[in-house]
Amino acid sequence: MVTEKEVWNELKKAIDMELGIDVVNLGLIYEVKVKEGDVVYIKMTLTTPACPLANVIVADVYHKVKAIPGVKDVEIELTFDPPWTPDRMSPEARKLLGI
Repeated sequence: MVTEKEVWNELKKAIDMELGIDVVNLGLIYEVKVKEGDVVYIKMTLTTPACPLANVIVADVYHKVKAIPGVKDVEIELTFDPPWTPDRMSPEARKLLGI
């Protein structure tokens, strides 16, 4: 059975290539659920709806999580409600970006 902790740990390996910071510390992940023990649901956003790397970031999230042993499928819901703001970033990410 896959755990939410395992998913969160893998999500920290998915990097926003423009900023060089992972999607968790950027605050792009709104929700993670493991359904039926092997299907992972992720609700996430991007820094902007016009993000030029949107497909790359979402694909990276999908492939990182799908590679977890025991994961049968990954469902990603991309949302912009609520919109992302820099307030969602971790203190570490803020420091790296000089905010």
